[in-house]
Amino acid sequence: MGQGQSGLNTSQALKKKQDKKDEKKKYEPPVPTRVGKRKKKGLESAVKLPVVTPHTRCKLRLLKLERIKDYLLLEQEYIRSQEQLRPQEEKNQEARLKVDEIRGSPLGVGTLEEIIDDNHAIVSSSVGPEYYVSIMSFVDKDLLEPGCSVLLHHKALSVVGVLQDDTDPMVSVMKLDKAPTESYADIGGLESQIQEIKEAVELPLTHPEYYEEMGIKPPKGVILYGVPGTGKTLLAKAVANQTSATFLRVVGSELIQKYLGDGPKLVRELFRVAEDHAPSIVFIDEIDAVGTKRYDSNSGGEREIQRTMLELLNQLDGFDSRGDVKVIMATNRIESLDPALIRPGRIDRKIEFPLPDEKTRRHIFNIHTSRMTVDQNVNLEELIMAKDDLSGADIKAICTEAGLLALRERRMKVTHDDFLKSKENVLYRKQEGTPAGMYL
Repeated sequence: MGQGQSGLNTSQALKKKQDKKDEKKKYEPPVPTRVGKRKKKGLESAVKLPVVTPHTRCKLRLLKLERIKDYLLLEQEYIRSQEQLRPQEEKNQEARLKVDEIRGSPLGVGTLEEIIDDNHAIVSSSVGPEYYVSIMSFVDKDLLEPGCSVLLHHKALSVVGVLQDDTDPMVSVMKLDKAPTESYADIGGLESQIQEIKEAVELPLTHPEYYEEMGIKPPKGVILYGVPGTGKTLLAKAVANQTSATFLRVVGSELIQKYLGDGPKLVRELFRVAEDHAPSIVFIDEIDAVGTKRYDSNSGGEREIQRTMLELLNQLDGFDSRGDVKVIMATNRIESLDPALIRPGRIDRKIEFPLPDEKTRRHIFNIHTSRMTVDQNVNLEELIMAKDDLSGADIKAICTEAGLLALRERRMKVTHDDFLKSKENVLYRKQEGTPAGMYL
């Protein structure tokens, strides 16, 4: 009996050892490594279907599965409807980002020469040949027309945009935003010249019905000519001050450009801006820079200047009417201008500015000395009655020089001797050109 009990104890001990071995051999999952991205449990749980109980086939399990099916169908329908009703801006967001990337890089500016079809065109730049390029799908085709300025991709030269305001920057600078301060009251004499320019420039813009009743067409342009310093530019400033029209001022030398074709293009842009801002006045100073007589020349620069003048002739007397655009030109060498430029029909009025007479000199002296502190012994009649050929600019220089001489001697009043000395200095510089003591 003792042996049987000891046998049971040994079998139980063996069974316990076997259970311990089985527990040690039980599978344990390996420790997850830290290398690589971890899987997000949230997404798995969202995709994973819920657990359906009971596991046996019964009516309750069927009802739960049908409920899950209805929910999944409803979710699918909702996602499909959201995709259909998604706004167009969200759909094109990726395309917009690509467009922004393209436009963020430097873009070239070219001219659209010809439109081939909806997706291709021929463009050119100021320096370089013409290119057959593609038009991007996001470009507004309604804005494209031959001659407009377009934006080109810096590598593919594709058209990626249209410059809405394709005004040349130089033309924008020519437009005066603030009117000059000079008025007709600041002009000494020149009553007949002021009357003529009012009839030729101001009256057609303010009262065009007068010319219609008379059955005549108002003048297209006016040219002011005369010796230097007689008030041509001053009168143009007074016109800009008195009229409410847009005033475009350009010097003749600004129409001469570096590259071929840029000068005529600038003239076209100038008159196009004048038409867009009509009524307007175009003032071209020193017209002899581009309007000289034509002659046979082998120089490319001379031929380009002549092409610029031909474009100016075309704008003045082309098929396009210049209703509310008036042209004022100024020069002191009218004999060197081309006859085709100053013929009637293009420039209808020629206004001469002579040297001032005694009455005009008195008026000019009174204008410039009215703001000066003048001594009582000053006799302006001696200066006025002198037989020297003084222009309006010379008289202004005499008054300014007399004031400087008084300041040099620390005096607050200008004397008669100051006027005499300043007159001698001005006449000497005008006639000789070299001040005294320059090379001592």
